[in-house]
Amino acid sequence: MTNPIVAPDDAETLGLRALAHIVGDADLGPRFLDLTGLDVDTLRARAGSSAVLSAALGFLEAHEPSLIATAAALDVSPAALTAANRALAR
Repeated sequence: MTNPIVAPDDAETLGLRALAHIVGDADLGPRFLDLTGLDVDTLRARAGSSAVLSAALGFLEAHEPSLIATAAALDVSPAALTAANRALAR
């Protein structure tokens, strides 16, 4: 299986969708804030930045069950989420 390639605009959109899923989840949201050190106000102010979107995708990559669950919720493959993270990190 080849790794998907995600265009930067698509990576941003997918990152935003993943971030929305994370913050809307009662378990993932607080854990994401704790692990990144972000507070709610900073997250709101910087939610669209590549750094925050990449942090959200990296957070998912670091915990495979969360990655798989989020991919299923967004109806995308886990590989698409990791490809989006790579695209945002460029």
